[in-house]
Amino acid sequence: MSRIVVVTGTGTGVGKTVATAALAVRAATEGSVVVVKPVQTGVGPGSTEPGDAEVVHALTGCAVQEFTALDDPLAPDTAARLKGVRIPPVAEHADRVRVLAGFHDTVLVEGAGGLLVRLDTEGGTLLDVAVELGAEVVVVVAAGLGTLNHTELTVAAMRSRGVEPAGLVVGAWPSEPGLAERLNLEDLPAHTGVPVLAVIPDGAGSLDRETFRAQAAQWFVTEPG
Repeated sequence: MSRIVVVTGTGTGVGKTVATAALAVRAATEGSVVVVKPVQTGVGPGSTEPGDAEVVHALTGCAVQEFTALDDPLAPDTAARLKGVRIPPVAEHADRVRVLAGFHDTVLVEGAGGLLVRLDTEGGTLLDVAVELGAEVVVVVAAGLGTLNHTELTVAAMRSRGVEPAGLVVGAWPSEPGLAERLNLEDLPAHTGVPVLAVIPDGAGSLDRETFRAQAAQWFVTEPG
C-alpha cells in the first residue's frame, strides 16, 4: 500500500524543501517516490530562484510535480487574489495526490510556509489536505530560539483535527550549535511527545546530488511512523 507523507514547517525558511529532499532519498530506498508541490509562489517573470520542486529534483533526481504556480512571493491565496486568478481548492489537489499514490510507493507532499497557510481562495490549508488524505505528517522545525513555541503550536493544531505527527525534522542544524540549539534538541520531543526523525546540517541544500544522496541517510535518527 502506498504511503502519503505531508511535509509541513513551523514557518517559512525552516528548511522544509531540503528536508523533503532528504525524506525522498530515504523513501527511495524502499520503492518509487514522487514529490508534489501543490502550490508554488514567487515564480513569476523575473524570478531568479528555482521553485521548490526543482530544488528537490536537483538534489535527489526523484520525480517531482508542481500543480499550481503563482507569480508573487506571497501566501498562495493572497498571491491569487492579487492577480485575480482562480486556483484549485485543496480537494482537487488531494484527488491528484491519490492518483499519484496509485503509481508510486511513496508520495511526499510539500506544503507552502506553515501548516495553516491558505493554499486556495476558499480557506483550505495543508492541514485540510492531510486530513482529507489520511496522510502521515512530518513537521520541519528550526533549531534555535522560538522553535519550542512554534513547534508546540503546530503540533497542537494538528491534534485538534485528530492528526498525530509522525515526527519532527530539524531543518538546518548549525555547524557550531549554541546552548539553545543543543537543549532544544532534547526539549522538542520532551515538550511535544513527537520524536525527532532527522537533523539536517545547515548548508545541505548546496551539496551536489551525488553527495546529498550519499549523506542523507546519516541525518536520520529513527524510523518514521
